[in-house]
Amino acid sequence: MKRLKLWHKAAGIGLVAAFVFYLTTNPIMAHFNYTHRLALALLDDRLGLEEHPAWLNELVLIDGGRYYTGNYCLGAILSVIPFLFISPHCLTAVIAGMCVFSFFLLGRVEEMNLPRRMMLALFPVFGTWTWTNLGSGGAWDFSQGFGMVGQAGALYFTLVRRQPVVAGSFFALAFGNRAELILTLPIYLFLMKQDWKRDWLGFLIVPGGLALLTGEYNFARFHSPFEFGYHRQNLMSERWCQHGLFSIYPVAYNVYHMLFEGLIDTPTFPFMRPSPWGCSIFLASPFLFLLFREGGKYKIAAWTAIGLLTVVLLCHCSQGGWMFSSRYAMILLPWMFLVLAGNGSLSVTEIALFAVSVAVNGVATWLFLWTEQMHV
Repeated sequence: MKRLKLWHKAAGIGLVAAFVFYLTTNPIMAHFNYTHRLALALLDDRLGLEEHPAWLNELVLIDGGRYYTGNYCLGAILSVIPFLFISPHCLTAVIAGMCVFSFFLLGRVEEMNLPRRMMLALFPVFGTWTWTNLGSGGAWDFSQGFGMVGQAGALYFTLVRRQPVVAGSFFALAFGNRAELILTLPIYLFLMKQDWKRDWLGFLIVPGGLALLTGEYNFARFHSPFEFGYHRQNLMSERWCQHGLFSIYPVAYNVYHMLFEGLIDTPTFPFMRPSPWGCSIFLASPFLFLLFREGGKYKIAAWTAIGLLTVVLLCHCSQGGWMFSSRYAMILLPWMFLVLAGNGSLSVTEIALFAVSVAVNGVATWLFLWTEQMHV
């Protein structure tokens, strides 16, 4: 009964969050619906699209020029299939609600009272760049959102309520949408070290099956199980990708944009605004300064994951294009949540930084999604 009441509370706060997210966002990027189109093609037993809309500039030719496909993982395409009957705007709200629901449950990983658990559950969506970027409704934003849900679910069923098969299924959702999350697999396996033979097998069943299907899907499209289509895009002809999709050359540039880039003065409200190409995650979410406190019992695992994923993000030849702060850094938030959850009881400092973070991201959401001030 106690567990059931907890799930009811999680569902309640998730529904409220989804409703608020729907009312406050405007899916201006919904026409970039790559995964929806590819999902419909897959259901029609086709590898790609027969037509090439002019605005979908990331599509590439396959099968001798008969079809067009994208660089999305099979998991990202499969993830949207259950939601093809709802609008992109509704889907962004559903993902936001699922995130809050999952993070509220994950809050049991540390002892905390209900107000603090609610605050931490709302933080990854409304206190960070997730609010703006997921709210824009592009296919890449859906994949980031599903990646967050998958990681939060995998951590809950690994650390709180040990169910290896369910945890592995959520991990498959995560890395199926964001392939770089495969780097965190050893961390999940380490966290299951108590009964490793049984737990590891259960955890790996669904991710292993998805990996095989993804390889087969890639081979059918590009004649290689390891080719996702990135190297066939126009993106790779840009000067910042001349050394490949990942290299050490963009690191200094990415460090500046992700950690240190400031705001721009403007003569009108809000008098300072971010660049439409990114700004420091700490300016976008001052609550993250609390990461450098105690950190809780899983801080080593969490910081290891943050470090591994940050290195990949910094080596990427593109930081994500038009966005608020760093949309790629959404995949760090579940691990940052683990660190923040271990920072003791609710305090005035936490409440103040949470309020400032929500205010900053609320203004950013208004600027990016409801005004013409942030031009592409």
